[in-house]
Amino acid sequence: MEIENFLTKGPDETFALGERIGQRLGAGSIVLLRGGLGAGKTLLTKGIVHSLGFDADEVTSPSFALVNLYKTEAYNIYHIDLWRIENGDAAFAVGLPEILEEPNLIVIIEWAERLGGREPHGQVVAVEISGDGDDPRQISVTRSKQKSSNTV
Repeated sequence: MEIENFLTKGPDETFALGERIGQRLGAGSIVLLRGGLGAGKTLLTKGIVHSLGFDADEVTSPSFALVNLYKTEAYNIYHIDLWRIENGDAAFAVGLPEILEEPNLIVIIEWAERLGGREPHGQVVAVEISGDGDDPRQISVTRSKQKSSNTV
């Protein structure tokens, strides 16, 4: 397991960190985002998706839709938001087991703590964001070394 800690001092730095994270992703990668309201999860996602060849201006939080799909030449990027999933099995509610069967995908999950004990296995990047408002963000990025199949 590899852990890196970052301090971003504004939206541009958070976006740039997302780009750095995205450049290290490949097919089958799963990004689990944790942080409070306004922490910058969607902004970080915009940076990740931009680095993978999708227009960051088209990336929106899927709070109501639960899942947004961004298609690039290389990947289908699933952006999942579990904020509105309070009870039950969040993974089942958004169809995560079926999504993970797809080839050439990258999955980004906001509010990943709502997965409970059913977090996906495989090439996982766990991101913890602390801070909100105009405060700097403390961001911890943990990459698993595991290369097993993506299951829930």
